[in-house]
Amino acid sequence: MLSNFVESLFDPSELVALVRYYLFRQSTMVDISIWSKTKQRCYYFLKLTSGSFADIIMDLDPKLRDLVCIFYLCLRGMDTIEDDMTLPINIKAPMLRSFYKKIGQRGWTFTENRQLLVEFDVVIEEFLLLPKECQEIIINVTKQMGNGMTDFVSISARDKYSIITLKDFDKYCYYVAGLVGIGISDLFNSVGAIIPDTTKNFDTIISMGIFLQKLNILRDFVEDLKENRKFWPKEIWGQYVSEIEDLILIENKQKALNCLSDMVLNTLLHVPDCLNYLIQLDDPGIFFFAAMPLVMGYSTLAFTFKNYDSYSKVLKIRKGEGAKLFFRCTSMSEVAKLFFEYTQVIISKNNDPQDPNFAKINDICEQPSIVTL
Repeated sequence: MLSNFVESLFDPSELVALVRYYLFRQSTMVDISIWSKTKQRCYYFLKLTSGSFADIIMDLDPKLRDLVCIFYLCLRGMDTIEDDMTLPINIKAPMLRSFYKKIGQRGWTFTENRQLLVEFDVVIEEFLLLPKECQEIIINVTKQMGNGMTDFVSISARDKYSIITLKDFDKYCYYVAGLVGIGISDLFNSVGAIIPDTTKNFDTIISMGIFLQKLNILRDFVEDLKENRKFWPKEIWGQYVSEIEDLILIENKQKALNCLSDMVLNTLLHVPDCLNYLIQLDDPGIFFFAAMPLVMGYSTLAFTFKNYDSYSKVLKIRKGEGAKLFFRCTSMSEVAKLFFEYTQVIISKNNDPQDPNFAKINDICEQPSIVTL
C-alpha cells in the first residue's frame, strides 16, 4: 500500500484519490465470515488470480457477483493449464478439451499445477450450487474455449509460432476472451439483469473481449517471451524482425517501437465497439463493471504506446491513476471524456511520420466514434 502512495508522491490528485479509494474499500467491505468455507476460498482465489478485477467483481450485485466469480475461476483454471509450459502436449491437450467435464465433477483436483487447481474442488462445490441454466452456460463456454485453446497449443507444440496471421490473432483472442464476454452476457440475462440482448450484440461483445485480450498480450510481451509463449502475430512482427526475440535487442529499438505501434493500431480497431456497447447499458452497477476494465485498458494502451520499456518489463499505470479512474467511471458522458483524454495522449505521442503506422493511427484516433459520442 505504501508503495502506491510513493508512486503518486508528486501528483496530489492521485494521492487524494488513493485515500478516497482505500476509505471506500473499507466502508464497503463485505463480511465474508458468514459465507461457507468453500465460498470464502473461491473469493480468496479470485483475489489471488485476478488482482484489481476482483474489486470490480465485488462491487456487483450479489446475485451477479457469485456468477462472475465462479465463471472466472473455471476459465482461469483452464487458462492455468494452457499457460503451464512444463506440461507435455499429450497431457495438456486432452485436459483442455475435457476441462468442461471437470468443472462439474465433485472432488476433482489437479495436483501438478498451481494452487487454484490443487484446490479446484472448492470451485466445483460452488459451481454445483449455481442454477442449472447458469451451469450449462459456463460448461458451454468452457468447452468452446478449451477446444480453441487446444488447437493453438497443438500447433505451438510442433511449430515455433502458432499465431501467424491477423486472422489467427483474432481467432485466438475470440476463444480466450471474446467467449468470456458472451458467457457473462448470457449469465446476466439468465438471472434477469437488464443488459443489451446477447444475440443482437454478439459481434460487439466479442470485440470488447478481444480488445482486452489484445491489450494483455501487448502488455505481457516480455513475461510471455520468458516463458516461451509467443502471442504477437507474425504478420505484424515479421515486418520488422526475422525472429520475435530480436525485438528486445537494442540495435532494433526503432523497429521495435514501430512494431509496437502496429500492435497498438490493431488493438485500437476495437475501441468503437467498446464505446457502442457501453452506451447501451442502463444499469449503473453493470455499466461500471463493463466500463472500468475498458477504461483501465485504454489508459494502459496509451501508456504503452511508444514506450520502449514495453520490451523490458510489464507496464502498468500507477495505482493512483487507477483510483482516479475508479471515481470517474460513473456515467457514459464521463467515460467518453476519459476515452477522449487518452486518445489525445496517443495522438500527442504519435509524432514520428517515419513510423509506417503514423497515418493510420491518426486516422482511427480521429474517428467520430472515438473522439465524440
